[in-house]
Amino acid sequence: MTLPLILNLSVALAACFLLYRMQASHASFTKRVFTGLGLGVLLGGAFQMLYGTASPVIVETNAYLDIVGSGYVKLLQMIIMPLIMVSIISAILKLKDASSLGKISGLTIGILIATTMVAAAIGILMAKLFGLTAIGLTASAAEVARGEYMLGKLATAQELSLPSMVLSFIPENPFLDMTGARKTSTIAVVVFSIFIGLAATGIHKKMPDIFDSFARFIKVAHVIVMRMVTLVLRLTPYGVFALMTKVVAGSKPDDIVNLISFVAASYSAIILMFGVHLLLISAVGLNPVRFVKKIVPVLAFAFTSRTSAGSIPMSVQTQTARLGTPEGIANFAASFGSTIGQNGCAGIYPAMLAVMIAPTVGIDPWTMSFILPLIAIVAVGSVGVAGVGGGATFAALIVLSSLGLPVALAGLLISIEPLIDMGRTALNVSGSITAGTVTSRLLGETDMAVFNSDAELDLDSDEQVA
Repeated sequence: MTLPLILNLSVALAACFLLYRMQASHASFTKRVFTGLGLGVLLGGAFQMLYGTASPVIVETNAYLDIVGSGYVKLLQMIIMPLIMVSIISAILKLKDASSLGKISGLTIGILIATTMVAAAIGILMAKLFGLTAIGLTASAAEVARGEYMLGKLATAQELSLPSMVLSFIPENPFLDMTGARKTSTIAVVVFSIFIGLAATGIHKKMPDIFDSFARFIKVAHVIVMRMVTLVLRLTPYGVFALMTKVVAGSKPDDIVNLISFVAASYSAIILMFGVHLLLISAVGLNPVRFVKKIVPVLAFAFTSRTSAGSIPMSVQTQTARLGTPEGIANFAASFGSTIGQNGCAGIYPAMLAVMIAPTVGIDPWTMSFILPLIAIVAVGSVGVAGVGGGATFAALIVLSSLGLPVALAGLLISIEPLIDMGRTALNVSGSITAGTVTSRLLGETDMAVFNSDAELDLDSDEQVA
């Protein structure tokens, strides 16, 4: 272990100690998360100025920071499946009739897909305003390799169809899906949990003693799982700090400058889509400013971690404890939103790529005969997109191959992919939370006392389990 590495890690440990002291002094969770975010930006920038992006010292430092950053994400992923199962089963046991389940799932999925179509239209508009085109871009060795990788994945994307995607949601082996082995494992576990809940509800009148025993078991399991969620979420400021430090230290300013138009267009589209989410919140009679204040911590985590699926536990916690959304709806929205209708990865990104790449093969992307099929394909392709790293790539493959466009050209954007993916992931999570909040409000289930409360999310109390 070299002296520079020891110094780097010492500074990182000092930052973590500062975050610990803030927790011990009962600083708010939101303040700690943003402190971690700020410290990560400063430390990552300092590392880059001192050593340079490709320095071996940076690589070694990031490897150790990864223990905290990626370790935190893995802990979140560890609790996703248990959280989904016990929460959805518990919610179904409390439902008065099966029609409520249909309304919840129908509204949630409908909002997710509709907002993804809007996101695609915004992406197309921004590409037009910024004059984006893939004509004239040069490819480095890394970008060529990325293009070859995308070509290798093309066959898998071309085999997909809407029927096959829907079929993949059915859990042939639910225990395999509990390991997250497939891209659609999250939805498959949701489906399996629904079956368990409906089966238990079906014996309510015939075997009340057995039903009561099962309901008590689920209640106990739910309390334990939510306690696990609370313990893991306490580590959020440290995880955000480590993830942000690694991202900033490993970014290449020159690459960002070379493709600044695409970065600017992407974030303009992302910001506009956030505005659409707030319009939906306002349309159902909720205060958009209060909504933003309450979801900022989970968006900060999604931004730094770049995982929609990993954000599920914090998303559910935020929806239930701060927005007043019932657990059943919150879990449906967070679970479906990590796989279906991702506004950023499956909406904006593939639409912008399509209109950029189309001119390279002589297609005019600004005609309705191109734009309308593009938005329709985006809507269909947004079903079954993975909520972890690589989901945007898969969505782009589906859209580009469906339109007959050269998929390898998408590899030209590899140098700025992480920077844009951070904003896309935050938008994905905002979309799922918006879907849950709007669904809850439309069904008259929102606890307005909770939504209007200014109380912070308390993860430090030993009594906090939900």
